Amino acid sequence: MLNSLSEEILRLKKERNAIILAHNYQIPEVQDAADIVGDSYSLSRHAAETDSEVIVFCGVHFMAESAKILSPDKTVLLPVRDAGCPMADMVTASGLRKMKARHPDAAVVCYVNSSAEVKAESDICCTSSNALKVVESLENKQVIFIPDKNLGSYIASKVRGKEIILWEGFCITHKRVKVEEVQKIRQLHPDAKILMHPECEPEVLKLADFIGSTSEIIRYAGEIPEKNIIIGTEEGVLHLLKKRNPDKNFYLLSTGLICANMKKTRLEDVHNALLHMQHQIHVDEAVRIKAMKALERMLEIK
Repeated sequence: MLNSLSEEILRLKKERNAIILAHNYQIPEVQDAADIVGDSYSLSRHAAETDSEVIVFCGVHFMAESAKILSPDKTVLLPVRDAGCPMADMVTASGLRKMKARHPDAAVVCYVNSSAEVKAESDICCTSSNALKVVESLENKQVIFIPDKNLGSYIASKVRGKEIILWEGFCITHKRVKVEEVQKIRQLHPDAKILMHPECEPEVLKLADFIGSTSEIIRYAGEIPEKNIIIGTEEGVLHLLKKRNPDKNFYLLSTGLICANMKKTRLEDVHNALLHMQHQIHVDEAVRIKAMKALERMLEIK
């Protein structure tokens, strides 16, 4: 059944001139069916550069929305309509406007985990892999960082000469990691390196051997000589890590590192999206133009 479904997806993909993008947190079957697997940063670039007429974005709503912002003439499909991001829902355009009014001299750096309306109110977007470069590229001495306070706090600890004003948002998945869990797994695997995502709480990050985005964690895990590695981000990355590094042992830092929204998409959903061209993403044109400027400024940073 799996093979026949995969073959049908391939047929429809060719028929629709479509490309399938999958985030690293997707289930293994969906990752294997994708043309490109990556994190928000790399997928944002591919969404902008692809010649395909249809983009099937296996991720959550804000990711597909970003693809539509950058590719307005393409059809963007989100296989599961209600695959959302709780952190993205923690910031609204109206709330951001109020904060901007309180800090008129501040630039707004918007983590891509946010809605099109919020991006439209921002000066520039960022991802976890380029957030530091984005903040450092700004001339403003004050920077409003939205919506993830943990990533913002991490960047604030790295940047000099700027005041980082944090929004009180967070990733409910990475927030679940507790100091006690890190200490326990360190005792179980004393020779292992602990790799963490900066969306984790500051007190947890202090115990990490390496802090980086999903793609940076994947790259670093393949480069280091250690055979035992503890992964402190969503468990979906284990699929690619094990494929690329069959000689290494990977352990998940916490059982709580599972994003329910990222796990909603199944192969059947990808097939149905292509078959029925369903769950198309639409963005108001006025909002799209403003949001595109923030995304384009991010994409210009190397």
